[in-house]
Amino acid sequence: MPTRWADNDHYGHVNNVTYYSYFDTAVNGWLMHATGTDIRDLPAIGVVAQTSCQFLGSLSFPDKVQVGLRVSRLGRTSITYDLAVFRESGDALELAATGTFVHVYVDEQTRKPIEIPDVIRSAATALVTE
Repeated sequence: MPTRWADNDHYGHVNNVTYYSYFDTAVNGWLMHATGTDIRDLPAIGVVAQTSCQFLGSLSFPDKVQVGLRVSRLGRTSITYDLAVFRESGDALELAATGTFVHVYVDEQTRKPIEIPDVIRSAATALVTE
């Protein structure tokens, strides 16, 4: 994904909060692609319950980034994703950040935790690492 002009802060680098946007976009974009489903139409909602990010390098507009994704924990009602953000540099990738992102699935109406929808669980299983 490309960085945007608006991603830069006053110091000329991508602001820390923007990395969380990259995480959100990577996870939800992957879910929609892997399931072939518009996840907004499911009766369960993946609510972000926890995120973290460790910054290892700087990004700046107009850098292009790639986001790697894996599932480190697939529970009954939640999924923990590990992510890595890489800056494209010619033929190489430079690690800029790593992080975690936890979705807890809740009922669309009651907002109480429910089991991960089968279509989501099936797709997430392919990214589970030992």
